[in-house]
Amino acid sequence: MEAEVGYVNIFVKDFDRAVAFYRDTLGLELRFADADFGYASFATGGAGLSLAHESEETGALAGRFTGVGLVVADLDATYRELTGKGVEFVMPPTAQPWGGTLALMKDSEGNVLYLDPGGH
Repeated sequence: MEAEVGYVNIFVKDFDRAVAFYRDTLGLELRFADADFGYASFATGGAGLSLAHESEETGALAGRFTGVGLVVADLDATYRELTGKGVEFVMPPTAQPWGGTLALMKDSEGNVLYLDPGGH
């Protein structure tokens, strides 16, 4: 089977607040958002990043480690920019044993995401 990742969903409690965070704070291009449907999609240059509103069917999925990594051109500059906007980091840019550097940040819903400079 050949496949590529088309999109990743991140679950949120406050849909409007989360859309504003990803669009305005992170600066991602919003492709689609429908609060009644509880779904938003952002262009990220690779696999799409989507927000899905928690529901009775999904249970409590917001506010946890996502495993989602956002690759940025300059990790240190992005870290400074986002901390200046009040984004909470669980881990600042930190060298990893495998040779790369990562940072861990929280979105508006408490979901934890990687920031990664790529190239490894």
